[in-house]
Amino acid sequence: MQVIDGNAIAKSIIEELTHAVGGLSGKPPAVAFIRVGEDPASISYVRKKQKTAEQIGIQSSLHRLPEDVSKEELFEKIDALNADDAVHGILVQAPLPAHIDETETFNRVAPDKDVDGFNTVNIGRLCQEDERGFVACTPAGIVELIQRSGIETEGRHVVILGRSQIVGKPAALLMMRKAVPGNATVTLCHSRTRDLAAITRQADILIAAIGRPNFVTADMVQDGVAVIDVGINRVEDASRPRGYRLVGDVDFAAVAPKAAQITPVPGGVGPMTVAMLMKNTYQAYRASHI
Repeated sequence: MQVIDGNAIAKSIIEELTHAVGGLSGKPPAVAFIRVGEDPASISYVRKKQKTAEQIGIQSSLHRLPEDVSKEELFEKIDALNADDAVHGILVQAPLPAHIDETETFNRVAPDKDVDGFNTVNIGRLCQEDERGFVACTPAGIVELIQRSGIETEGRHVVILGRSQIVGKPAALLMMRKAVPGNATVTLCHSRTRDLAAITRQADILIAAIGRPNFVTADMVQDGVAVIDVGINRVEDASRPRGYRLVGDVDFAAVAPKAAQITPVPGGVGPMTVAMLMKNTYQAYRASHI
């Protein structure tokens, strides 16, 4: 059984990008972050992304807006960044306040600067297997994990738990595309799926992105399965200094003995998301200079 080290793979990608950016002449790639409100998790996520950008040599800027910002004010900020040729990538940190529609906001970002891959145009490009589009960072990271871990996808049965716009749907499109990794037979399951365990036991590759701690148990997988656990869930743990610990959607201790490959939580898919954001930003920079 191989535990896939997402930290090590993400580090390799960051090193590759650092080398590529270091070889550029002129102004480096630049990414702009928009954060609405003072949500502690959002603050932490953006700080980590900015730190990684700095490490690579990508310039970053943070645009903080108040929790009660109007849609018009937010869109004015996005429009200004869309028009700024010195900015190659734009990321609006989710979640947004309830009075701001996330889909409308993501679609306001220019498709060629949408390094989060959430704009409708980029989702359409993914459907059409158009390489000009940006793929959402978590499913893009899943593909990199699979490829760099030597997991074969062609002709295999990939079962995905979760149909979100951010992970499940784009992951399904990536796994069924005419490319490597890809060329897989894909089953996408969700909360209305009947006899779920009978389907997951057919999986050669199981991608769990359902948002329920330790949901996938040993009786739900076959021997030799490759398991990609996207879930990040807090569970109470009085023995930990913060009173909780992070677990995935997969019961790691129970499932790992049956798996050929498995990602841990933390240290699996999570680090890949930031690495792929940086890769998208570099690609946006390159596209702007063609």
